[in-house]
Amino acid sequence: MSEPTLPREIRCVLVPAGDLRLLLPNATVAEVITLPTPEPVTDAPDWLLGHIAWRGWRVPLIAFARLAHAGEGDPELTVRVAVLKAVGGDPALPFIAVLTRGFPRLTTLNPELIIPAHDGAPLPAGVRAQVLVRDDMAVIPDLEWLEAELRRLLPQPA
Repeated sequence: MSEPTLPREIRCVLVPAGDLRLLLPNATVAEVITLPTPEPVTDAPDWLLGHIAWRGWRVPLIAFARLAHAGEGDPELTVRVAVLKAVGGDPALPFIAVLTRGFPRLTTLNPELIIPAHDGAPLPAGVRAQVLVRDDMAVIPDLEWLEAELRRLLPQPA
């Protein structure tokens, strides 16, 4: 059997999360919406802002910049929410919402355009890798870790 060939180009989205840019496959982003009022979660860390209602789902809303101890970004930019499809396959956690300032930017990348930029220092929580994408520094979020952390923090439905 032959190995499946990987696509030469991948459609991605750069999502501004405070002073960070999250690099995600385009298929991960379900929708970008205006910020609804979150329902708080008791005893949650400061990066877990609560749940939002979206298309009949209660979706956890996170401030990724706080999680990764990065700056909050330009306060002049409009706050939005990027709703992401969860990757873990947990039916109780099909989506995660990420606070964003500004608007996500579509881009088409190939492996040559993504350059690892890790300096050897420990990566912040929730970050799988730091990369240079063209002229932008970006982080690849560790969605598996984030989903596991949310399952640990959030009460499970009975």
